[in-house]
Amino acid sequence: MPFRIATFLTASALGGGAAAALLGWHHAWLGAWLGALLWLLLDAWRAQRLLNVLRKDVAGLPSRGPGVWGELSERIRKLLREREQQTRQAEDRLQEFLAAIQASPNGVVLLDEQGRIEWCNQTAAGQFGIDAERDLLQHLANLVRDPAFVAYLASWNYSRDVVIDAPAQASQHRGHPARLSVQVHPYAGNRRMLLTRDITSLEQAEAMRRDFVANVSHEIRTPLTVLAGFVETLQNLPLDAEERARYLALMGQQSHRMETLVNDLLTLSRLEGSAAPPAHRWTRVRALMAQCEDEGKGLSSRLSSQGHQLSFTIEADSEIAGGPTELQSAMSNLVSNAIRYTPGGGDIEVTWRLLPDGRGEYAVRDSGPGIAAEHLPRLTERFYRIDRSRSRETGGTGLGLAIVKHIAQRHGAELRIESTVGKGSRFALVFPVTRLRQASPISVVA
Repeated sequence: MPFRIATFLTASALGGGAAAALLGWHHAWLGAWLGALLWLLLDAWRAQRLLNVLRKDVAGLPSRGPGVWGELSERIRKLLREREQQTRQAEDRLQEFLAAIQASPNGVVLLDEQGRIEWCNQTAAGQFGIDAERDLLQHLANLVRDPAFVAYLASWNYSRDVVIDAPAQASQHRGHPARLSVQVHPYAGNRRMLLTRDITSLEQAEAMRRDFVANVSHEIRTPLTVLAGFVETLQNLPLDAEERARYLALMGQQSHRMETLVNDLLTLSRLEGSAAPPAHRWTRVRALMAQCEDEGKGLSSRLSSQGHQLSFTIEADSEIAGGPTELQSAMSNLVSNAIRYTPGGGDIEVTWRLLPDGRGEYAVRDSGPGIAAEHLPRLTERFYRIDRSRSRETGGTGLGLAIVKHIAQRHGAELRIESTVGKGSRFALVFPVTRLRQASPISVVA
């Protein structure tokens, strides 16, 4: 009201024309202020709208509109879209990296500064007997209580690895005791990465190697000691012709024993290092059985004055695909084992037959003393003997069944062992259908 009164008094004082001009100027000034106020309110509304969207959901950003705020909204949308794409790519790379670690045969465990589990792959979880999800943020030293491991983890001296027994729960899950090699690598300050490796098979192989070397040394040392004693006797004592002949015969037996041992070792080495036997070279079973019969009769007459009741039966004339020398070695070893461990006058039956499913079975049954059940799983181990003294007396090297097992595996065959104490034993080689065919007829030239 004061503004209108002042305007009216001014217009009355100046006259009609000047008063109208002044009134128009005031209206224009008022309109400009009102327009500026409306623009600021609209701008503030747009800013508030953008801010509300940013606070709640960036995916709901409005499409580009007019003015600075529209351009700002579009640029933010573009930056967020690029950042989201980069985040997805980083997440994909992380998942690929974690999948690669999960596929590793070695275990990986990540620990934080306090020694708590941040992440581990399934291999490490299985080796330590822990749950990869349930045990997150648990102290690893509380879950794996092996004293050597706990001391190693707390020492912060990780220049070497530590070998421990796998926890009982992990060994029970695997079905056998396990040995683990654990190496710790610090990273990112006081964080630590554990790399674990199952070395059970390596330690078993090392133990087998040590036993093998010890057994070979022992087997060779015995005849060498005997030979050295006989040589010293021949050099230092006056012997008549009969005594000299007896000593020379004993020396010959010991040298033959060493030769047999070396030959068997070479056979094993050749089997382990040579290519697989051919699947297109066929050998007649009848020929293999005939050679086994000749060798068996000769060995029986040498070992026992009574001999053995040997019988060889072929129910179906067949041919076997593979290495004839290896097949002959496996079959002859089973026959010679039966003869060596069956007392003189005992029965030994050697048969070849086709099973109902088409597989072929070569079996050697004896009437010997039999083998206790606890020995059966270890019979194919190198140098494993039930009665060492008897084996040496009969000239065995302790490698025969190991050779048979290797030959059977190379031909896809199965070695079966059955035995009852006091009733004898039965050793059989079962060949797959793919290694057999009916023997071709022998042509006769008139």
